[in-house]
Amino acid sequence: MARSVYVAGLGPSVGKGTVALGIVELLSRRVAKVAVFRPLVSGAGQDHLLTVLRERYPGPVAAEESFGVTLAEASALVADGRREELIGRIVERYRAVERQSSAVVVIGSDFTDKPAEGHEELPRELAFNARLATEFGSVVVPVISGAGRSAESLAAAARSAYHSLVDLGATVAAVIANRVPAAASGSRPEGLPVPFWAVPEVAAIAAPTVGEVAAALDATVFSGGPSALDRDVLDYVVGAAHVPNVLEHLTEGSLLITPGDRADLLVAASAAHAAGTVTLAGLVLTLGEPPDERAVRVIERLNTGLAMLIVKTDSYHTIAAADRIDARLSTPRKVEAALGVFEETVDTAELSRVLDVARSSRVTPLMFENDLIDRARAERRHLVLPEGAEERILRATETLLRRGVADLTLLGDPAEIARRAREIGVEIGGARLVDPSASELREDFAARYAEIRKHRGVTLDLAFDVVRDVNYFGTMMVAAGLADGMVSGATHTTAATIRPAFEIIKTVPEVSVASSVFFMLLADRVLVYGDCAVNPDPDAAQLADIALSSAQTAAAFGIEPRVAMLSYSTGSSGSGADVDKVAAATALVRRRRPDLPVEGPIQYDAAIDPAVAAAKLPGSAVAGKATVFVFPDLNTGNNTYKAVQRSANAVAVGPVMQGLRAPVNDLSRGATVKDIVNTVAITAIQAGAR
Repeated sequence: MARSVYVAGLGPSVGKGTVALGIVELLSRRVAKVAVFRPLVSGAGQDHLLTVLRERYPGPVAAEESFGVTLAEASALVADGRREELIGRIVERYRAVERQSSAVVVIGSDFTDKPAEGHEELPRELAFNARLATEFGSVVVPVISGAGRSAESLAAAARSAYHSLVDLGATVAAVIANRVPAAASGSRPEGLPVPFWAVPEVAAIAAPTVGEVAAALDATVFSGGPSALDRDVLDYVVGAAHVPNVLEHLTEGSLLITPGDRADLLVAASAAHAAGTVTLAGLVLTLGEPPDERAVRVIERLNTGLAMLIVKTDSYHTIAAADRIDARLSTPRKVEAALGVFEETVDTAELSRVLDVARSSRVTPLMFENDLIDRARAERRHLVLPEGAEERILRATETLLRRGVADLTLLGDPAEIARRAREIGVEIGGARLVDPSASELREDFAARYAEIRKHRGVTLDLAFDVVRDVNYFGTMMVAAGLADGMVSGATHTTAATIRPAFEIIKTVPEVSVASSVFFMLLADRVLVYGDCAVNPDPDAAQLADIALSSAQTAAAFGIEPRVAMLSYSTGSSGSGADVDKVAAATALVRRRRPDLPVEGPIQYDAAIDPAVAAAKLPGSAVAGKATVFVFPDLNTGNNTYKAVQRSANAVAVGPVMQGLRAPVNDLSRGATVKDIVNTVAITAIQAGAR
């Protein structure tokens, strides 16, 4: 079993960060403790890629332990003829990381075979990385550049990379080419005995952000917030001609570089961006010249969301400096884009096989979240998001589309959604935009809804108004089979989100009540809590339905259900109406599912703590190891999940609705982009399980 994977870049700017990210993501789905290690870092242990990976995948080791030596330390040792001591120090540091980890991804050196000034005596890169990989016991995944290569040239480079490393004693698991032109991608090159994958060039990864350009040019940010600086710069356009000529040359994602006194160009370019004629990355004003205040007032009224930078250099030197900027995985958007293209082009099942890392029996929060994305991508369902113009929904949409999690329909005014997406700089081109008030489906949905609710006196005219509401329209799409599920609630109340589902979709025949669960992602396990969001005071039969639905949901998401029916009493130690209700519900569950491990009434401590369980309920199959916790009422459940969430620093994913004929899930109005992505993935998985 390969506990260590060494990602080695063969040449400068090959984009090995994308490959390292993809491999860490893959391993994080299989084992609990994945560490990232870099043999060499620049500066005082600072490394951008290491920081990005550690932030996304918090590993078992501290930041100061996750690298070998600094470049300065390595240079000093080599200059003194102490090369073996250098290797020894790095290996010793690596072994300390390996002892604490289930798997380690090693990211090779960034220096090239053309040494930097002051570091001429450093070992040559390929031999150095091959030696370290051998000392670590790592399998190697070399990354080669595909930029500008033909298919024949790419095949030759892949074979050369493989044989060069094997000749140096390394074990090569696979070869990956990055930034490959579409025409050069293809199957494994002839004569290469290991798997080969070609990852295409993606502009969103290769392009620097406006913020990176600002830092590289030592620019002053005259206007624009974090989202404006997060935009990708796909091109540079120098503005020196008259307005019509400059407008003709503006391209998508371009950064306009122009003297600060050209107010005409600044206003014209901003207006073109606001009108949707072209989507710009931002504006750079040269010669240290601030813009005219009157022009600034006009641009502010256009509400473009663009950053305006001021640099001291002229246009020629500004664009020359900008062209030398290397893009990095500097933003969550770039990370998601990199993961998306890696997962789309690399056969992760085959890569997992050749890396041969055994899957852990324990499910950690990170493994659970990554598994959600993986399973949703496999299902690839079509979901509807009613709150199409909400910023968090738009950012989540970009992530979901880039990762291939689901096909999406956004509801709302298409012009407003597109304008809002331009303002915050996100790409949602793969989503379908539908305006319920103008949709051709509205009349048909109104007729369907009127028929469903005629027993409540709903007329066709009233139904025509009702289905204009985005939540009702989205629910009708699900009911009509035009979408597989719906996620709402970022700006709507829980009632507004789920009431249409109760009216239109309704519950499955064998379940008397729809309910919800939260997946509670604790530090070392994932638990299921139900019902914490929907039913205020369920009776015994409803409580039994909640327990059965919660167990089914847990099993569907890879959690072995062991159900604890919670009460303030364990076993027969207490009495009262509340205890009797839980006891009756437990009996119903056992009668309907004799195969399901269930215990109740049981107190929370006896359900989760083996020591307490041994004293209170010795011999129980559930006590001390429960995974599904069913609360007797909404008051208890809602307060408990929030207490655990805050005091144990747990992530609460949900509420996840269950018991409906088709999945409709509610978001908290405080939901983050990550929450939305997770909930959409869960909904896609639920839809696939129907």
